[in-house]
Amino acid sequence: MALNKAGLKQRIIDNLESELGTPEDSSKNDALAKAIADAIIDEFTTNAQVSTSVAVASVTGVTTGGGVSGPGTGSGTGTIS
Repeated sequence: MALNKAGLKQRIIDNLESELGTPEDSSKNDALAKAIADAIIDEFTTNAQVSTSVAVASVTGVTTGGGVSGPGTGSGTGTIS
């Protein structure tokens, strides 16, 4: 499941209400949850990096030519968007 502001905001609201009960003015929970969700997602999309490793066991149907094909390993990095 993808992480998004709307889903995270709702989880925050659900947890707040589970712990504290439903407030008389639910717009306050909504505003608080939106602010928290926005900050978390913005922090992830601005600063988070992901690293991974790749292992290729075999390759078939490769066109001959320059470069190397076949079994091997590698790594990659990226950002969350």
